[in-house]
This record gives sequence, structure tokens and C-alpha cells, in this order.
Amino acid sequence: MTIRNEIKKLEKLGRMPDEVEDNLPRNNSRESRHYAKSLGRYSLIAGVLFLFSGCQNPVNQTHLEGFAQGTYYSIRYYDPQNRTLKKEIDSLLAEFNKTASIYDETSIVSRINRNEINVLLNNDFIELFHLSKKISEQTNGAFDITVGQLVNAWGFGNEQRQSITKEKIDSLLFCIGYEKIEVKNGQLIKQNPCIKLDFNAIAKGYSVDKIGQFFDCLHIENYLIDIGGEVLAKGNKNGKPWTVGIEKPSNASGDDRQILIRIPLNNRALATSGNYRKYYQENGVRYAHTISPKSGYPVENNLLSVTVLHTKTAIADAYATAFMVMGMDKSLEFLRKNNDAQAYFIYQQADSVLTHATNGFF
Repeated sequence: MTIRNEIKKLEKLGRMPDEVEDNLPRNNSRESRHYAKSLGRYSLIAGVLFLFSGCQNPVNQTHLEGFAQGTYYSIRYYDPQNRTLKKEIDSLLAEFNKTASIYDETSIVSRINRNEINVLLNNDFIELFHLSKKISEQTNGAFDITVGQLVNAWGFGNEQRQSITKEKIDSLLFCIGYEKIEVKNGQLIKQNPCIKLDFNAIAKGYSVDKIGQFFDCLHIENYLIDIGGEVLAKGNKNGKPWTVGIEKPSNASGDDRQILIRIPLNNRALATSGNYRKYYQENGVRYAHTISPKSGYPVENNLLSVTVLHTKTAIADAYATAFMVMGMDKSLEFLRKNNDAQAYFIYQQADSVLTHATNGFF
């Protein structure tokens, strides 16, 4: 079900039952002039009634909550028509799962990963693919959707964790590389059949953008969309700015969440990537979920988390993952050359936790 179809349904609910033009007399008779005067009086009364009823129905905040893509969603918006759109939003999210979820065996990406024949791609897949490949090129492969085999091997995907050896990683690196895939004639072409795609580092952000587009089409101008910490804000909250929190890195994955700072968010998207929640320990070694597509191993640097601001949530989402792979110095160099994004770094230095924000973040 597309955004356009959802909007058509909503338009039908508000359509007037009569078409005035079809009922107008077609001549310039006394009856026609009398009808026109009556219609004018009726229109004036209807306009006054509409104005009065509008004053009686203030725009209230609607708050929707649910579950999607293995995480929560929380959506707040102000709709002049006070519509509850949970059914439509759940439908959009479920449809996108059928495109990009590796946890849905019937999804397009799952079928591609199994090397099924003649898998036709939809518009969402093609758009997500081209955006992902562009970001891969920009980040020199620090972001790469072909990382699926490595993510699974390390136990952070949808398959059983494998026994890791240098030989194992070397063999899997043969299956990695954004330059080894392309879309041609509506189908995905792989250079190596062992390549497996994983959109998890961009999919939540893309979903947030889809809901934002849906609201825009419905002329809803004030909203805050949050899917698993990837956030898009537009307009304001009753004249006050939307505010979002950046989490303080914890020592253990089970620690209570604490907010380090809060920032206003207006017509911007925010996404955070960090290694302090999703990890496991084995033989005294801590393995984080961010895998370098270059080395094949979990990243090891002093970054605890990166929060990125951008106009598009999908791009902020992908950049945040790429920066965790690149490390702070290379990320700052990237941001100096690409000023469409800002970032807030939380990093470890000796026994201290420090922060650094690029120009324009606050």
C-alpha cells in the first residue's frame, strides 16, 4: 500500500456528497437568479458555521506508539483535522518491512540474499539501494550494505554466530563490496552469489522519512517521528520547539538510560550510532556490533557514540554508522568537506568521557 493510496482513502472520507455545479440551472431565468441568491445566502451561512465550528475544535496533539523493525516507534503530531493515523502508519511500516527486513523471510532483500531468480524490485528498494551506494562512495566504503555476511558471522544478524578465524574473515571479505552490486532492468545483479545485503544501518531512518512524506502530503506541518532513536522533527509543539535527548553512554547494556543533553530540533533529522548497548563479551574481549567492511572485524576506536544532524533521516542514519567505522579524525575531515551534516561525538580519552560538536550542531 503506497502513500498515495492512503491519501486517496482519507480524501474519500472528507468528500462532499453533492456536486453543486451539477445542480445549477443552465439558463438565465428568474429561477436561476433566485437559485443563485439562495446559494449565496447558504454559502455565507455555511462559511460562518464552519468558522464557528473551527473555533470549537482546537488542534490537539496526537501521540501514536507501536513496534516496527525490531524496535519501538513514537510519533507525535498536530493535525488540523484531528485524524488518528495509526492504521495508515502501521500499513506503511509493514509494507516497507516486506522490502528491506532481513528478519522477514518473504521480504525482497531476504529473497535476494537467498539468490532467488527473477526477484522484481519495488520503488522503495531501488531508491534505498541508490542512496546507500551513493553514501558508500562518499564514505569510501565505511558504510556498505553488502556487509551482511560479516554481520551474521559475528552474531549480529539473523543467523547463528560463527567461529571466527583470520581465514574465515578473509574468505568473507570476498563477499563484501558495494561496487560488486548494481540494479539493472529492475533486478539486483551480484558479481558474487555469496553477497548478502543488510539495510539495517539505514532502514530505520528511511522509514522515518517515509512517514514524514506521508504527513507532508496530508498537510500536517508539525510532527516529531521517532523510530528506535532515529528522529525527524518538523514545525513545532504548540509554538515551542521540539526537543530530543542524546543518551549518555553506559558501562553495560543493561544500565538504565540517562540523557546527557537535550537539543531543539526544527525541520531536521537526528540519528545516533553507538557501541555501548549492542555487544557481547567472549574470553574477556568485548565485541561491538559495528563491523568494518574493510577489515571484517568489529571497529576498535575511542568513539562511544556519534549523533548526526541532517535534513534526511536516512542519510543521518547511514552517516552515523559510517562515522563509527571511520573514527573521529576521519569523520571530522569528511564533515569539513561535506557541510550538509553536523555531528556530536562522545569519545573516551584515558579515563575521561569527552564530547565534541561540529559547527552548527547547537
